[in-house]
Amino acid sequence: MRLAFGDCVFDSGTHEVFRGDRPSRLSPKAFALLELLIARRPNAVSKEEVHEQLWPGTFVSDASLANLVAELRDALNDDAQQPRFIRTVHRFGYAFRADVTAEPERPAVRPLRGVVCRLVWAGCEIYLQPGVNLVGREPEAAVWIDASAVSRRHARIVVDSDGATLEDLGSKNGTKLQGKRIRSVAQLADRDAIAIGPASMVFRVYRQTGSTETAADDKTQA
Repeated sequence: MRLAFGDCVFDSGTHEVFRGDRPSRLSPKAFALLELLIARRPNAVSKEEVHEQLWPGTFVSDASLANLVAELRDALNDDAQQPRFIRTVHRFGYAFRADVTAEPERPAVRPLRGVVCRLVWAGCEIYLQPGVNLVGREPEAAVWIDASAVSRRHARIVVDSDGATLEDLGSKNGTKLQGKRIRSVAQLADRDAIAIGPASMVFRVYRQTGSTETAADDKTQA
């Protein structure tokens, strides 16, 4: 589902929020809060319900929620004093106040022709499908890592006709490429080393020739 409001677009499928043509960096909790407020619009959502949805069974102070709202407003370029999107309901909670319009889904991503991308991890090769491949502790992740140091939605690898990119999704312990923590979207190349928390893996690109796959940098020129 893609919904447009103001100069922003909320995409529940890719788990992204765009302002203009640029994706806004949101933590998983901030995205979940926005998703909840949009789903309940124009009704207000109480602080108690937000706590139950975002931190089930865990006590957190109202300050944590206030910080999350501040992060959301900063990403959307919203103003707490004159809000366009997120309205504070005094002594109750928050509400999404903007009108939204449905946008068409993005067209299917064209894969790299004759190329297969994989991650080599712990002796196994994981196929990366065209489009978004979520990496993290969430059970539905394309690359599932069952480790407490890994966030539920830790990072993503996007494969399209231009190649593959790696992006951290605001994880607590970060994502490293070639030993360096990444702060923005990074282009991937064959044999790049990736670290997702304690998990180390290698990105590989294979070229298909008939029924045979050949490592991209091992293929000899005729």
